[in-house]
Amino acid sequence: MVGYDPGAGGVALSPEEAALAGSGAGMVTRALISPFDVLKIRFQLQIERVSSQTPEGKYRGLFQASRCIWAEEGLPAFWKGHLPAQLLSVCFGAVQFSSFEFLTEVAHKSTQFDSQTPGTHFVCGGLSACSATVVCQPLDTLRTRFAAQGEPKLYRNLRHAVSTMYRSEGLLAFYRGLTPTLVAVFPYAGLQFFCYKLFNQLAPPLSKGGHSKGGLRSLLCGGCAGVISKTLTYPFDVFKKRLQVGGFEEARAHFGQVRRYRGLADCALRIAREEGPGGFFKGLAPSLLKAALSTGFTFFWYEHFLGAMRSLKAGGAGTAPPKDP
Repeated sequence: MVGYDPGAGGVALSPEEAALAGSGAGMVTRALISPFDVLKIRFQLQIERVSSQTPEGKYRGLFQASRCIWAEEGLPAFWKGHLPAQLLSVCFGAVQFSSFEFLTEVAHKSTQFDSQTPGTHFVCGGLSACSATVVCQPLDTLRTRFAAQGEPKLYRNLRHAVSTMYRSEGLLAFYRGLTPTLVAVFPYAGLQFFCYKLFNQLAPPLSKGGHSKGGLRSLLCGGCAGVISKTLTYPFDVFKKRLQVGGFEEARAHFGQVRRYRGLADCALRIAREEGPGGFFKGLAPSLLKAALSTGFTFFWYEHFLGAMRSLKAGGAGTAPPKDP
């Protein structure tokens, strides 16, 4: 069960164990959905229209872009930036889920709100994601730049990227796009936890018992929650990606036009003026696929790892020798 639940039976888990389950869920999920993330970032950073009917830019559609990346850069290109992305997922999952468990417990014990209501999950989910974002933003910026660069690569590896960015752009380069990220991540994560809890409450039981059926329920509810939350907050994700690659024009020239934005407001206005309303939703198709899979798998693996740890603790407690009177 996601979130503090005083009525749940079984063995209680510590925040450290919730962090371990969250990092494990993030690690497995990231390895599975990385290709969709690369496609999404390539679409988001393309200035020209993304359209198969009126082709202007390098990438015109999901399948065309996949074939193009495969032909020009090979299969490993779909996992470009995987190391910083994997570090991001592990770190983000650990901070987010441990914070969420802590915040729902505080809300239940210190306020009049029940920890297992969707409204509480919305607020606690948003706050926990903001905490994780501040901690993990440098990794997100590195992940975006690795996924965005073509051939030849500007950054040879993670160490080279960090040293080059710090030397040429300064420390603040690692936090580019933080403002739109925080603006978007609270409602995005809040809606994820809200919808996941709501769907779990509304959905009929898939069976009277069984871990596999419970896992399928988590996967389906998480997938639906991911699609809804991503659609409603998607433009801020585009703003974040555009700002994160500022000063990175040399590696982007191979893909088409490039832009340098002065900030969030300038980015939003120029996209609206130059690219129209569709510019705010470039890459939405692979992003929704990614969101459905990512959120579904994250909740699935998080609950799976929590269940496994509870079973181990219960088994250890059941086999422990009795204490002497």
